[in-house]
Amino acid sequence: MFVVGLTGGIGSGKSATAAIFANLGVTVINADTVAREVVKPGTPALIRIAEHFGSEILLDDGSLDRAALRKKVFSDTDASHTAKQWLEALTHPLINQQINEQLNQRKNDNEANYRILESPLLMETNQQDLTHRLLLIDLPKSLQIERTMTRDNNSEQQVNAIIAAQMSREAKLHLADDKIENTGTLQELEQQVLALHTQYQQLASEHK
Repeated sequence: MFVVGLTGGIGSGKSATAAIFANLGVTVINADTVAREVVKPGTPALIRIAEHFGSEILLDDGSLDRAALRKKVFSDTDASHTAKQWLEALTHPLINQQINEQLNQRKNDNEANYRILESPLLMETNQQDLTHRLLLIDLPKSLQIERTMTRDNNSEQQVNAIIAAQMSREAKLHLADDKIENTGTLQELEQQVLALHTQYQQLASEHK
């Protein structure tokens, strides 16, 4: 199966883009969804995370409080790099294993001839090795910060810390095969997706 990797920084509009592809019949595997599955209540991964960061990263129902964990990882700039490395070393192999299984499931008759792997850390991890082409959702940093602060009710300092922990915009642009400039309306985004959908169908039909 031909696989397109869909990525972009926080607040770039990955989810909106993926939803448009899905409406066109493309199966989208969301790395964040898989990441939540591997840390469901009672899983060995969540137990280890709670032991490492403290029980305050758990909600009352025993599930992971992702916002609390994010604050733990990014609030202390001196320790954040080590905390981030520890968390990734635990979760990334589990996430990638499940993603690979989903990408290789049998194709349905009504499914498009390619699949999308949507992941915010596609280029920072070896997830890009699971794809044949990389699509970057791009926008200026100032707009990225504004949208994220509005959406998540985060401080500008916290958003900047998250952006700084990810691969730079320039590096992502260099690695990407395709780019969507998501600075306009939803209709403009849809038009860009439609053009790429046609291109990807052709590439997939040529892929053996």
